[in-house]
Amino acid sequence: MAYDMYQERILQHYRNPKNFGQIEHPDFSGEESNPLCGDHIRLDLRLDPTKEKVVEIRFSGDGCAISMASASMLTQKLAGQPLAAVEKFTQDDVLELVGIPLSPVRVKCALTGFAALGRALHRGAQPTEPARA
Repeated sequence: MAYDMYQERILQHYRNPKNFGQIEHPDFSGEESNPLCGDHIRLDLRLDPTKEKVVEIRFSGDGCAISMASASMLTQKLAGQPLAAVEKFTQDDVLELVGIPLSPVRVKCALTGFAALGRALHRGAQPTEPARA
């Protein structure tokens, strides 16, 4: 029963992703692709004037249900969080958000948005190529 509930939640996020789109002039932006599944995610963050809190987070791109749902859940979880908390977010935290057991290939899908977040935090606001819509 719980497994079905999480599967339905994944499908809801896939069909109606939260925080989908790009931020014009983000403070942080990063992209990641998963060639095994064809996933491509761009993640943008805008911080408050003190640069200590995430005031807006969005993702764009395309991919399988797991990658899109995971990115949607990730943005919901990190919106409004202090940057220090965002920097401490882990792969295990993302997999907990997804909530269902995943094969190794699907783990890569679920972590594509998280990898884009890591690139964003590492690179800051550097020019990136536009994500595929």
